[in-house]
Parts: sequence; structure tokens; C-alpha cells
Amino acid sequence: MTEAILLVGGKGTRLRPLTVHTPKPMVRAAGVPFLTHQLARARAAGVEHIVLATSYLAEVFEPYFGDGSSLGLHIEYVTEKEPLGTGGAIRNVAGRLHSGPDEPVLVFNGDILTGLDIGALVRTHEATGADVSLHLTKVTDPRAYGLVPTDATGRVLAFLEKPQTPEEIVTDQINAGAYVFRRSVIDTIPAGRPVSVERETFPELLATGAHLQGMVDSTYWLDLGTPAAFVRGSADLVLGRAPSPAVPGRCGDRLVLPTATVAPDAKLSGGTVVGEGAFVAEGARIFGSTILPGAVIEPGAVVTDSLVGTRARVGTRSVVTGTVIGDGAVIGADNELREGVRVWCDARIPAGALRFSSDQ
Repeated sequence: MTEAILLVGGKGTRLRPLTVHTPKPMVRAAGVPFLTHQLARARAAGVEHIVLATSYLAEVFEPYFGDGSSLGLHIEYVTEKEPLGTGGAIRNVAGRLHSGPDEPVLVFNGDILTGLDIGALVRTHEATGADVSLHLTKVTDPRAYGLVPTDATGRVLAFLEKPQTPEEIVTDQINAGAYVFRRSVIDTIPAGRPVSVERETFPELLATGAHLQGMVDSTYWLDLGTPAAFVRGSADLVLGRAPSPAVPGRCGDRLVLPTATVAPDAKLSGGTVVGEGAFVAEGARIFGSTILPGAVIEPGAVVTDSLVGTRARVGTRSVVTGTVIGDGAVIGADNELREGVRVWCDARIPAGALRFSSDQ
């Protein structure tokens, strides 16, 4: 079937400190690097050849995935010397594609969790004879996204960046970050410089009369760009709300990876993941959270909607809600961390140092 390009070069600055040592697509969601879910879904749709467009911490991808044979794929890697943007990254890997000029090439952003029917997008592209086809999804509040209005046949009419006034919100359809390109169109993207497909390539194609087709698919879609969204996405994978053949176990309220240790009276729920070698002590309660490999949750700690980094530690009776704790950080006993807190890698918070409520 179609070959694909996966754009995995971003620095993931909105996800820091998760991405200090790990590129965003390699941060674990539901027990495996998030990229694994994207690769597995592409393979399930019939894709056999994938080129990864890498940049930030590019050296970690190939040692993990190798040639892709363990996933039934042939994976190649192309590293940008300097960040080239979405369009520049697509153009930079064009030499690794095998498709003919009129054949379709799938392109995915590396930070989108979606239930997109990939085959349906390709069929729409071929049936309409489009130059580029875009996955569109509907959102309640589109102000943070680029709007993509279409006509009655699904043909794209315009690209409107992040509307600020009610008058500018002419549709609830947004660009969902998955595309099918006619192979020859990729060669028209300027080479060797940064290019944004959203702000440059797609508007210029429209202006020159190219056929851009939209397909609305709102089964499940989540941009994993923020810590809160990433934690939610991982939980949704475990709960089975987001589809993936790569979840390493049965979907349910919890996922405990091999070699992890969980005390018999600890309570795990809400799509919680406990990674390899992690330890959850007696009386701990964890809801909707990701505990990465080697982390320790001490007795009586309560962790909700949070991510605890590799080898990090949450102290006895500490309460952590909506928080990201970086790799190797230590939260001492009897602390209280609330929504939006980010504890940097290897930081040390002494016992009883932080609270949002009284000490009573």
C-alpha cells in the first residue's frame, strides 16, 4: 500500500521537563514510546515503508526501532542538520520515497493521537483525484487551531490561522495533522530551508489552483503537546478510548508492566500505567497517571492525572495532582503539588516544603 513519512523532529518544548532527555515521540504512553502506537496503526492500515524525519535527539530512534522489522515495517531515518519545519522536513526525506509521481504518500505529525481511519483517507484522496488530502476534525473551541473550511464536496476553500474574534470562526473544522500527498507535490516544496505546510505550502497550493481535499473524521483526536494532554492520551489508550494495537496488555483501568511491583493494597485506576521496574508502595492511590520505569511511589502517596518521570520518587503521604515530575526528581514526604506544577529533572523537594492547603 502507501508509504509514509512521520514527522518526529520537534523539540517538544511545551512538554518539558519530559523532553529534556527524551524526544516527544519517545516519551512513553500506555507503556511504550508514543511513536510505537503511530507505527503500529500505520502498519495495521497496510503501510509497509516509513521514513522518520528526525532532528531533536535524533540518535535515540534507530537504536530502539532498528529497521522496523519487529513491527512488520521497513523504517528509514533522515536527520535534519537544522530544523526545517513541517514542509521542509517532508521535502528533506523525499529522496527516500519509492512512490511514483502520482502515487499517494501518507504524512503524519508525531504528536497526534487519533482514531483516524487511515484507509478511508487514502480512498478519499484517490477517489477525488486530489493533490493533497487532509484529515480534518471538529472541535468545540477552534481558536487555538488553524481552521479549514470546505465546500459541500469536501474541497478545501481556505486556511485560516488561529481566529481571534467570533466573526473569524467560520467553521469548527481544524487541520488534524495527517495528510496524503500526491508524490509529485512533495517535489514542489522548496528544499534546504524551513517551510511550514500549514502557513506556506497549503495556501500556495490553493492559490495556484491545486485540489486540496478535506475528510472529516472525529472518532478520536488529541494533540499531545502539553503534559496534561499527554497524560490524558496515555490513560485513554489504557482505557481503550483511543485505539492502538501496540498497547502491551489488555485495555482496562490499569496497566502494570512486567517487573513493576505494586503493593496488594495500593489502588490503581483511571487508565494508570506503572512502567517496568517501578514500585508502588502500600496504601498508595494512583488515578489516571503515568508512572515511568524505575519510579517509586512511597506509602500513602496520592497521585492523580500526573506523570512521574523515570527513576523519580514521590514521598510518603505526598499528594500530587495535575503535575509533571521530571526524570530523577525526588518529592519528599508530606508535600502537596497542584495543577500545572512542573518539577525539573533531578530536582529535590524536601519533606513538607510545598503545600496549597493548611497543615491541618
